[in-house]
Amino acid sequence: METSFDLIIIGAGPAGLTAAQYGARANLRTLLLEEASVGGQSLNITDLENYPGFEEPISGGELCGRMKVQADRFGAKFLAASVQSISKQNDIFNITTDSGVFTAYTVILATGAKHRKLGAKGEDEFAGRGVSYCAACDGAFFKDKKIIVVGGGDTACSEALFLANLSDKIIMIHRKDRFRAQKALADRVLANKNIEVRFNTTCTEIKGSTKVESALLMENGIQYEQDTDAVFIFTGILPQNQLAEGVNMDDSGYIVTDSRMETSLKGLFAVGDVRTSPFRQVVTACADGAVAAHYAGMLVDELKGEAYI
Repeated sequence: METSFDLIIIGAGPAGLTAAQYGARANLRTLLLEEASVGGQSLNITDLENYPGFEEPISGGELCGRMKVQADRFGAKFLAASVQSISKQNDIFNITTDSGVFTAYTVILATGAKHRKLGAKGEDEFAGRGVSYCAACDGAFFKDKKIIVVGGGDTACSEALFLANLSDKIIMIHRKDRFRAQKALADRVLANKNIEVRFNTTCTEIKGSTKVESALLMENGIQYEQDTDAVFIFTGILPQNQLAEGVNMDDSGYIVTDSRMETSLKGLFAVGDVRTSPFRQVVTACADGAVAAHYAGMLVDELKGEAYI
């Protein structure tokens, strides 16, 4: 396999796959590196019902599979490899992987983010079957159902308020005696008639047969079983930013980009869940990938002395 490219993309979620398609379609020599499965976090989405153009829900895995076929058709190369480091010398990036060293004029980080898990028994077993980490993605499936929301920060409170528009049976639990969210946001949750708040409460187990049916809660040292149709967990997000050492990040570790998706290091772009963003959805990740690939192509032309003037 060749080792020199115009564009190397790291991560094969929706953002990375879209970047690969747009990059290859623009005639950039494009390589996408992914250490795990094509699809990233979207593989956890069983029914994606709000992606434009699909009248019926589609799974995240199927959508990303179609994206890969498109990128293949336009000539993008794919390699299963784990990236160990990125460095830049003059105008060339060196990407060291467990399958060798590759070079490129531009690099797009599409490494995503991981949800911080509770560690409760049954959490992994019922992921996508009542356990969720995204109210906008899955809330509509539980309209008028019983929902437990876990967390006490800004995200947890915002998502609880979103879910409270769908159901009047929201139980919000937090392990401490008060929220750590901004006061105005916390006050809105406490005042919402559709949300019952239980402080000093943790979830120790999620139970069910084929889907979530109940959760074991520990409140002030007393354990009990609570019927529920879903458990939404908002205990933090961990952006996978390890390869972006030295570039600007916000206080939470998300990579800061400009409107072109370019980081503080020229030629290094970041897209999807790893970058700062006010809204995180599959459709916005795809938009990030398209924008980054477009401007990466412009930079490649500039570096090759082929820019259109």
